[in-house]
Amino acid sequence: MAVAEDTSEFRYLPAQAAALGTPVPDATRISLTLADGRTLSALRYGAGEPEVTFLHGAGLNAHTWDAVVLLLGRPALVVDLAGHGDSSWRDDADYAPDALANDVAIALQTWAPRPQVLVGHSLGGLAAASAAARHPERVRELVLVDIIPGLDTDAAPAVLREFYAGATDFASREDAVDRAQAFGFGGTRADTERGVFFNTRVRADGRVEWKHHFAHIIGHAFDALRTANTDTARDPWQDLTVVDAPITLIRGAKGFLQDSDVSAFEQRLPAASVVTVAAGHNVQETAPESIASLITDALARSAR
Repeated sequence: MAVAEDTSEFRYLPAQAAALGTPVPDATRISLTLADGRTLSALRYGAGEPEVTFLHGAGLNAHTWDAVVLLLGRPALVVDLAGHGDSSWRDDADYAPDALANDVAIALQTWAPRPQVLVGHSLGGLAAASAAARHPERVRELVLVDIIPGLDTDAAPAVLREFYAGATDFASREDAVDRAQAFGFGGTRADTERGVFFNTRVRADGRVEWKHHFAHIIGHAFDALRTANTDTARDPWQDLTVVDAPITLIRGAKGFLQDSDVSAFEQRLPAASVVTVAAGHNVQETAPESIASLITDALARSAR
């Protein structure tokens, strides 16, 4: 059976909501033009000002958070990081956390006027830490999902390097789904079809390509991250250690973090919380209820 070509961005939301037993929230695509001409794009869910802002990981997009947003049931802002989703690629291919955090700060200032529970997965977590350190007035709690500063980027994304080292465009979305399934991405085929739908676009020549820039510059992208993590002139923990807001680390039991990584986190940030859940690296997709529950608790704490 062929992958559906329905172009409606929110076509999966009613079925997801029904499966999770939640209402279908208002959902809108929003965007703004940055000073350098790039487009910064995001999703806004629910009525009222956002209370929670989500940042996805490398090679993903805002829709990776759909299930969490549905379970949470609170107004939320979900940002497509530069080079991903509907946000523009950077001409300089600089997707280091500090560069991404500059866009995040603009998103918070423009679309989320109240202090946020800022949630970041993987690369988005590092960008969230950078944004929280530089703009403490915008963040009331910081939640990191399966990431810490200084994580070995040679080991963790090896499968991603191999995946994107092959074809970056396809005759159809069905072919992209086949490749993703061959690498064990996406869970069920239906899940993979959904992920491919959101992470690809059809070019003018009819070929299907990955939306995110990382697929096309995978080596350069992770080299930049390695430099950011190992730059001896700057402590990679510098941002997190100056964040005043409460910090929670959510670790996927089968994710990228090792016990030594968590120990380093706890030593650097003894006041922070660590929660381990039965999930892989993409906790938001395989255990969304865990993240939604923790965010609900964070919102309750900050409302006291």
